[in-house]
Amino acid sequence: MISFSSVQSTSATAGAASTATPTATRTALFPHFNSHQLSFSHPSQTSQSHCYPHSRQQGLRIRAIDAAQPYDYEAHLVNRFAQSTKLKIAVIGFGNFGQFLAKAFIRQGHTVFAHSRSNYASIAQSLGAAFFFDTHDLCEQHPDVILLCTSIISTESVLRSLPIQRLKRNTLFVDVLSVKEFPKNIFLQVLPTHFDVLCTHPMFGPESGKNGWQNLPFVFDKVRIGNEDSRLARVENFLDIFKKEGCRMVEMTCAEHDKYAAGSQFITHTMGRILEKLQLDSTPINTKGYETLLDLVENTASDSFDLYYGLFMYNKNAMEQIERLDLAFEALKQELFGHLHERPWGIMIIRMVSICIRCCRNGVDSTD
Repeated sequence: MISFSSVQSTSATAGAASTATPTATRTALFPHFNSHQLSFSHPSQTSQSHCYPHSRQQGLRIRAIDAAQPYDYEAHLVNRFAQSTKLKIAVIGFGNFGQFLAKAFIRQGHTVFAHSRSNYASIAQSLGAAFFFDTHDLCEQHPDVILLCTSIISTESVLRSLPIQRLKRNTLFVDVLSVKEFPKNIFLQVLPTHFDVLCTHPMFGPESGKNGWQNLPFVFDKVRIGNEDSRLARVENFLDIFKKEGCRMVEMTCAEHDKYAAGSQFITHTMGRILEKLQLDSTPINTKGYETLLDLVENTASDSFDLYYGLFMYNKNAMEQIERLDLAFEALKQELFGHLHERPWGIMIIRMVSICIRCCRNGVDSTD
């Protein structure tokens, strides 16, 4: 866009301009010349009178005000806003799940620092994260978020080993464990009150979330968040990572989570472990239901036993589910054997089944 500024008379300087040196002439004709602004006058009185016979000899200043500038203020504001929502996230425990989450963080433009007992430096570099062998060096980077991706049983020892005195006083601590009351209590016991605490549980993993996180549940509880605007914005920016990936955000207390999880996740893992002990194999005549069982075994077997043990040990509702499962199995056997008593040969079958069960438990071949 070209704009025309006010017209200036040049009659008084016309004679002087004709006798000026080339440098002086350039200065007179372009008094405001620089790389972003241009001003010039009409060439001469004769040509001006010829082109504009009824106008006075005047100077015309033209400035380019919308030309590309080296400093675009509007773009700068947009960039500053985008950068203000980006976080520095330290992932403590850079195993399969930590790497799985880090990919999403980096994909959305956040900075990721990683630490783990094992050496994942090459993997971190390939993902675009910085790997730190020493937690002191990591904490001196002053991350906005400390994300614990450790196993349940090692969470407390890892948390206590962190040099939190090197962190900013209002750093946000987050966990992603499959139990929630346990890490909540550990956070509140170990961390000073000036640290923020957010307990979360992505209800999916590298296997179930390999094709995206759309509509997968993400549970969270804002246990302790400071009232400052910056701290409130930070926790929302972290949660936005999962919102942008399409997760179904579910806010509930840690106690509510553990009650629901014991009746769903723990039972699922228990049934998967039981079926794994049966060493089920695929057959040429698999039904859809049987395929589902095989998938369940594969999904649960891919998780470490430490995870399953943690689900049992650190969720007070898990023992109740074990007892209910045992009672349900006994009730089912009684119902099944009860129907056998109605047949004349039912007692014999019951005895044979009992013998087979005892033999299997003792490692004896029932055909002997």
